[in-house]
Amino acid sequence: MKQQRQQRRGAGGPLRRVQIGNALSAFGSGFTLPYMFVYVDQVRGLGSLAAGMVFTVFALAALAVLPFTGRGIDRYGPRPVLLAGTALAATGAFAFGQATGTPALLVASLLFGAGVTTCQPALATMIVRCSTAATRSHAFALQFTLINLGMGIGALVGGQIVDVSDPASLTRLFTIEAVTFLGLALVTGTARIPMAQLAAVHGQADGPTGLRALLADKAMVRLSILAGLIFFTCYGQFESGVAAFATDTVGTAPSTLGFAIGANALTIVVLQMFMVRITARRRRTTAMAAAGVVWLGAWAMALVAGLIRTETMAATVAIVSIYALFGVGESLLAPTMGPIVADLAPARMLGTYNSAYALVKQVAIAVGPAVGVLLVGSGTWPLYLAAMAGSTLLIVALALRLRPHLTPEQDNAAPVVVRTAAPVRELQTAA
Repeated sequence: MKQQRQQRRGAGGPLRRVQIGNALSAFGSGFTLPYMFVYVDQVRGLGSLAAGMVFTVFALAALAVLPFTGRGIDRYGPRPVLLAGTALAATGAFAFGQATGTPALLVASLLFGAGVTTCQPALATMIVRCSTAATRSHAFALQFTLINLGMGIGALVGGQIVDVSDPASLTRLFTIEAVTFLGLALVTGTARIPMAQLAAVHGQADGPTGLRALLADKAMVRLSILAGLIFFTCYGQFESGVAAFATDTVGTAPSTLGFAIGANALTIVVLQMFMVRITARRRRTTAMAAAGVVWLGAWAMALVAGLIRTETMAATVAIVSIYALFGVGESLLAPTMGPIVADLAPARMLGTYNSAYALVKQVAIAVGPAVGVLLVGSGTWPLYLAAMAGSTLLIVALALRLRPHLTPEQDNAAPVVVRTAAPVRELQTAA
């Protein structure tokens, strides 16, 4: 009975604080992510190459910290690791806004990337431990909704504040982001994880651990490859490649780009409550393949925007449509990717699996901008769109080929019967 009470409290108070902290930090990130390229390239006048280097440094940060992050979570729990990550992220964000040269920006980017990549697996582990197998998809979907709601509001507000001719306006935005990471530490870093969940994680100590165990798990290896392609093709382009294409090729104004980011978030907030119910009755691999099909439509709209870029209004509508279609695909993935990782992970290696997943994500998101900015900046935007469309087709194929390597439970082919009314009401309240 004591463990049951802890489980109920874990699904209430601590999980609620995790979700609030996610939304708070996302609000600050929405201020800056759409404008990092503009900040380095135009405000500081360092060029597109320096901007691409700044994004790529995130990969180096992930490679440096995530192997230790997973072991730290499994040994000490996610809370102290989260606090360390928020301290690094706040320091990096503040330094980024103060930096004026490439070396200082790269150091700030390294700190910022290290902090963000440390926070991600810690937060994912906290969500897993504060939920059950039956409620996990809803918990991850709610997290994704609140993050995008926070980022959308931040992007809309930030777009009205950004002034390329006034570097101080960007400095203020990065300072606000640093403060929101401190808010994440205050709200979520002090949450108590249910002891029953901690006991379950630390209760098993047999079997291989670390990289050897991960490589032996063929399903996790295949999922990591698929996830890397997803983050490279969508998220890695969403924050830089598409932004560069919109501003440099199509001629979209920064304020309009902020509106497009807001449309992406609004799409997710509106659709997520329905996608949770839809994906609850279908295979997770089917949902991932469907996301790829939707993103093909997004790249088709990008082609339209490039062809009619002289028609300002029509091109603007096409750019906004790209981000909205990205949002549809993202809402399909939110209830699937995180829960699959949690279901694949042995209890003793939950932090390690989440860290490996975060590592794949950060490397892909770092490589994606470098490729996207290089192709767009060199004027070969048709080649850029063709490469992204080809990668999206590969996402569909790999998602369907992952199916035989998952158990029915991991693929949601034999879901347990649970009540979904409460989670849906939570999503509606968030919206």
